[in-house]
Order: sequence, then structure tokens, then C-alpha cells
Amino acid sequence: MALTPEDLVKFLATQARRPQTTRDILAGFRLKRGERQEALRLLDDMVEAGSLIRHKNGRYSLPRQVNLVVGKVSIHRDGYGFVSAPEARQDIFVPARHLGEVMDGDTVAVRVERGGRSGKPEGRVVRIVERSHRQVVGRYEAGRGFGYVVPADPKVRHDIFIFDQSATAPRPGQMVVARIDAFPSGSRGPEGTVIEILGDADDPAVEILTVAYKHNLPHRFPETVLAAAGEIPDQVLPDDLAGRIDLRSLPLVTIDGETARDFDDAVAVKAEADGRIRLWVAIADVGHYVAPKSLIDREAYERSTSVYFPGQCIPMLPEALSNGICSLNPEVDRLAMTAEMLFDRQGQRLESRFYPSVIRSRARLTYTEVHAMIEVAEQAVIDRYAPIYPDLKVMEQLARQLIEMRRRRGSLDFDLPEAEVVLGLRGKPENIVRAERTFAHRLIEEFMLAANEAVATFLHERQAPLLYRIHEPPDLEKLQAFQEFAAHFNYGLELGATGVDPRRLQQLLDEASGRPEEKLLNNVLLRSLKQARYSADNAGHFGLAAKLYCHFTSPIRRYPDLVVHRILREVLAQGSLSESRKEALNRRLPPAGEHTSMRERRAMEAEREIVDLKKCQFMATRIDEEFDALVSGVQPFGFFVELNDVFIEGLVHVSSLTDDFYHYEEDLHRLIGEHRRRIYQVGFPVRVRLAKVDLARREIDFVLVETEQRQPAPGRGRKKRFKP
Repeated sequence: MALTPEDLVKFLATQARRPQTTRDILAGFRLKRGERQEALRLLDDMVEAGSLIRHKNGRYSLPRQVNLVVGKVSIHRDGYGFVSAPEARQDIFVPARHLGEVMDGDTVAVRVERGGRSGKPEGRVVRIVERSHRQVVGRYEAGRGFGYVVPADPKVRHDIFIFDQSATAPRPGQMVVARIDAFPSGSRGPEGTVIEILGDADDPAVEILTVAYKHNLPHRFPETVLAAAGEIPDQVLPDDLAGRIDLRSLPLVTIDGETARDFDDAVAVKAEADGRIRLWVAIADVGHYVAPKSLIDREAYERSTSVYFPGQCIPMLPEALSNGICSLNPEVDRLAMTAEMLFDRQGQRLESRFYPSVIRSRARLTYTEVHAMIEVAEQAVIDRYAPIYPDLKVMEQLARQLIEMRRRRGSLDFDLPEAEVVLGLRGKPENIVRAERTFAHRLIEEFMLAANEAVATFLHERQAPLLYRIHEPPDLEKLQAFQEFAAHFNYGLELGATGVDPRRLQQLLDEASGRPEEKLLNNVLLRSLKQARYSADNAGHFGLAAKLYCHFTSPIRRYPDLVVHRILREVLAQGSLSESRKEALNRRLPPAGEHTSMRERRAMEAEREIVDLKKCQFMATRIDEEFDALVSGVQPFGFFVELNDVFIEGLVHVSSLTDDFYHYEEDLHRLIGEHRRRIYQVGFPVRVRLAKVDLARREIDFVLVETEQRQPAPGRGRKKRFKP
């Protein structure tokens, strides 16, 4: 019999009353000679993966049998860490003194020793199972007879010593990539070799490279992938049209931002009888050009998403595809997968069909232009797009119907403001503004939501395995905490045994709209919600109040969309999938969902870091300037403020509040003075002075200027947009 990891775990969990030797384990199974060698290799693999513990005397046990937990450690910049493990109910806190020579991201075995003062599990690292870092990006500095690299990531606590002082050594202050040759031990720090010089630390291009290396973002395409992309034709060929519906006479248009270069989607509408509206959403047919398991496909899967920085993008696909043959550029033939849907006056979908097509976009519109036409009625822009303008008014009508339909069923309508970094010619930040979000953005967003939901419904009804975009309901405990918090402001929230109807949450947000507590309620509710992710198991989308939802509309920049396109194409061609094909998909989709979700989070962290860096750079020259601001968040260590004139957020640390002893009231999310009873809560106006900017940590610190508290003005809150 071939031994499996499950067999070993079951044997040790049920049969072993003490740590087992190799002979004990092999004796527990009837194995042939060749199978014994396989079993020994399996033991080594499971020890390396952390699912088994090998003791110093060579015996084996499960981690839980010796009170150990194996997981990845995340080290806080202040030195302590948390270990996250699937079998642990919550993360295990590890004090700095018990981390040893661990580096951020390492897989470690932790002995849970006591509950700590808070009652939460606390542990000590007893063994490093696997190192996560093989190389580190950082700033090179020169010492006497040696150099060292100061890691760009504050979580990496050790400088890397460089003893190879070759003629090609970097200049002090330059950013480099160092390979770790020796990991830290009790008596020595880590040692390494510089393998790449990125350039000067203040070069905007080097800043992007630094963040890419720090987050392990693939940022250069292998030559083999570029060569494969170069072999793809740069125009639609006659043979490509076989089996496609010709939509080139349809007045499809793209609507994107001014700086967009890859156009995934084009839309068109037609008003029909009885107030019904037909909508076409044509999506770039990336699957026609990128075959499964090809060089381009494997690279796209590894990246899983495009990463967008101010003024620059790391694309998922080579530019020959993302900005070329796959992009729905105006006035050229392009291949598409089209979702055609019919809606009634209430925004309910009456019918839908899907098919491969060939299209020709009539115009490349921007959000600004569409806003000028349908909201401002700017005549010059209307005249410029006179043939398209009537269709845009129909689109506006349909979008408003879809918005109202989603609100009726309980879709949560948050409006998360995003920072837009205005760059100068040399790539330096000249301003940080709140990105404008108009109805033109909502229009396209509604059409994409409708197409995504229609595709998910179509494939689910045909019992096709699918990579869903899911958003699970919030935990009941968090909802109860939010219910109690909202009650302080006289808002009632009815909870059932399993949770809450999203329509009730949206009703509460509507009631709070324009009131002083609006922003605070939005913030607390947002923190109660889970993060959307990709999964082969459908759990619905709580935020959108959708029973079935997937991502279909952006295959140029999101790999899950490409997966959905391929499954849709198979179902359309065959009517239904064979049982063997379903089994194959059921094996492949779960790891694909986990992988792409992780890559999405990685991209978001990298994007956020660059924006935070640009904010710090913009503020670095404004030390000691004063600003009017609003309290935007409260924590035990202080409160965050958002400036009125610049879209910047920073911290007022509680240690700078010298007029009183301040206590954090967790249930009310506020700081309150012990003697003077001064309160700091979300939405309160304050005047602050910029005290410190830390570029390395991406932190901005303010101190209060005023000593007299001002109460919040009504209507200063703003809605937040939930990202599906």
C-alpha cells in the first residue's frame, strides 16, 4: 500500500501513545521495500512542511501532541510577532524575547505556554521549520572592511552583512537586492551577497522596484514569455471569426479613466418595448490567445493580477496582449466574450445569453467625458459625441434602475474614498487629492456587476464547477458588537439566530446618512465585515446581497476572470461538462482560489505601500505646518486624523495628549479624558501640526494645536463604497 500523509496523521493521532521511532511507524503499516523508501521520504516532507515534529532523539509526533503549533510568523515592526496556524482558533502572540532568530514570514513551531495577561494564547518559538526569505531588498551602507544592507521592510529585524567588497560594490545609500547566504544564529547576524543594484533610493523607478522585490512581485517577464507573446498576431485574422457572432455594427463604447491603456470591457444598450432595456457587455477574449498551461498562462497564474502604482503598472499579461491584441481599442476589430442581458423597468434581469463575438468599439470614452454629458450636460462634449449621446442617456437610465434594484435587495452601498497621487514630470508627488468618483464610474460598475452575476447564475444552473467571488456574512459576535455600538446612537438593528439581513444594515446606513455619526458607523461596520475572496465553494456575496457571483469582466488584469471565461467557453460549446471534466475542475479550482486570493492581497499591500510612501514624501517638506482635520479613526494608542485640504491621514499619539490621562472606550470607539472628560471620536474636527514624517515606516505624526475641543458639524460624514 502507498502511504499517504492522512494515513500517518491518523496513525500518530490514534495509535501512538508516545513519540514514535521510524521503526515503530513502519511496523504500523504493511509496506514493501520500495514503499518503505517512499514512506521515509514522506516523513521528511511532512517534517519540512511542519505537519510532523521530529525530536532530537529522532522520534516523531504530531505538533499538537507535544503542545506545539506550526504556522507562519508575522513580526510587528515593534519586535513582537503573531503565529497563524490553521489548527489554532486564534493567532498566537509571541513576545520579542521568545522569537529568537526568526525572520518575518518564517514557518515556525511554537510551544503555547500560557495565556498572558489578556488571556489570549502566548507562545515561544522552539524551532524554525522553513525560512521564507532567500533574498532581501534594502539600502546598502559601508562599514570598515565590510558592508551591510538595511532591509526596506521594518519587519525584517536583521541587517545583512556583506563581506564581499568587490569592485562592483554599490555606493552607500543605493538600494540593492542581497541574497542571504547564512541565516542569523545566536552569535552571528545574517550574511549575504549583493546580487543586484537597483539604484538611488529616491529614484521613483527604484521605489517601484524596491516595493516589487519586498512583496515578491514578479515585475519582469521572462524572455521566453515575451517571445511567446511576440508570436501572437497583432490583429484579428479571418480564421479567428469562425463560430463568432458579428457585433461590429453594434455601437459599443469603452468607458475608462484618462490614463487607462488596457480596455477589458465595452458596453452598448438598446431601449425596447415596455420600458425594457437590452445591455451588451463585451469582454476581451483573452482565452482565445492564452492557452491553458502555456508559457504565458503559467506566468499569468503566478502573477494572478495586474498591480497599479501611481504612474506605472506591473501587468499580468505582456503588453503585446494587455495593451495590444486583447485590449478593446477603438475602431479596430477585436475578439470578445459577450454577455447579452435584458432588464425590465425595475432592473430585474429577464433573460441572458452568452457567446463568442467579434466587435469594433466606436469610441474610447473617459469617465470625465461621460460625466460632462450625462450629469453636467456640457454641450461641447455632447456635440463631439452626438451619435453616441442618446445611448448614454439610456445607459444612465438602466444604471439607475440597477442601483435601485440592488438597494432593494440589500446590497451595501459604501463609498471608500481613494487617494489620487498627482505626479510631476520627474515622478515626484505634487499633490494628494481625493479621487473623483462620479455617476459615470457607478454606471460602468453596475453593468459589470450585472454581467458577473449573470455569468455565475448561468454556469451554476448548468452545474459547472466555478471559481466564485464570495463575501461571507460577518460573524455573529461582530454583528452583536456593532448592534450594541449603534444602540448608543439610538439606531436599532435586528439580528436573527444566524446573522442579519443585509437590507437592514443598508437601512441603518441610510438613516445615518448626513448625520455626525455617519462616518463612525460606516467605519465600525466595515471592520465587522469579512474580506471578499475567490473560492470553488459558493457562499454568496453578502456585500452585494447576491446568491451567485463571480468575476468575468477583467481577464486582462485578473486571472480568476480568465478561469471563468474558459469554463464558460466549454459549457457554451458542449452544453454541459462531462463528469470527468467536473472532477478535474473540482481538484484544480480550490487551490486556484486560494492562490489568486493571496496574490490579490499581495498586490493590494504593495499598492497601498507606494501610495503611503508618496504621501510621506509630499508631507516631508511641511514639518511644523498647521492643518484643519477630522478625526478618522481611534485606537488605544491615539487617534488618526484626515486633513481637510490634502487627502492625507496621520496619527496623533496618545502620549502627545498632555492635558489629561486618556482612556480608550472600546465599545464606543473613542478616547476620553479621565478628569476633563474631553472626547476624541470619529468625525470630530481638530487643528493639528505636522510633527514628524518617517519615510522608512511610511508614518505621519501630528500633534494637536488647539486645546479646546470642537464638536462635529452635522453632515460632515461621507459614504463609503464597498469593493466587491
